[in-house]
Amino acid sequence: MGATLNMSAFERLRADILRGVIAPGEKLRIEALKERYGMGASPLREALNRLSALHLVEKIDQRGFRVALISPETLVELAMTRCWVSEIAIRESIRAGNAAWEESVVLAHHRLKRHHETSTGPDREWEVLHRQFHFALIAACPSHWLREFHETLFDLADRSRHMAVLHDHAARDVAGEHQLIVEAVIARDVTRAVSLLNQHFRITADIAIASIEPQSVPDPVD
Repeated sequence: MGATLNMSAFERLRADILRGVIAPGEKLRIEALKERYGMGASPLREALNRLSALHLVEKIDQRGFRVALISPETLVELAMTRCWVSEIAIRESIRAGNAAWEESVVLAHHRLKRHHETSTGPDREWEVLHRQFHFALIAACPSHWLREFHETLFDLADRSRHMAVLHDHAARDVAGEHQLIVEAVIARDVTRAVSLLNQHFRITADIAIASIEPQSVPDPVD
């Protein structure tokens, strides 16, 4: 029961931060969160600590938490790091991947594409399928450390993905980008696969950066 409550608190709070329902810099007081989500302090504190590890929430000494501010510089650095890590991971995955791995990539892409064609826009199911697709691409990489770091960066990029979708979703052909990536991967064209993935990440970062409004530095958390 406790684990379920902890997960519920984490998912609900994370979703509200990613969607911008709770704004960057907004204070996250336990009493207000208890009333908002209808749950106790313990699962909410656990959720805040987990979100702090994902850099979605900032812990301010002993005074509490607030939603992390986000800057163009942060998004540029994150996109650059994702490109570096992804380049190694996809290269090694293509090198080591067998027929079963190729089939898993094609299947993950098919599920994502089918959902994309029948939905009105990115939703929770799309997010899950999108995650599965990107993980399938590097699943054959023999380094579990690299795969896990890739996953961490993917989590950190969730915020920029949501910002990009809200700002300029209609103008971007995400499905077309995924299609080209799959074709390059299945063709074992490492150079093209790396280039397309890097472009994919940078487009997301660029759109997210364009959506950022000037953020004032909030007062210290009480």
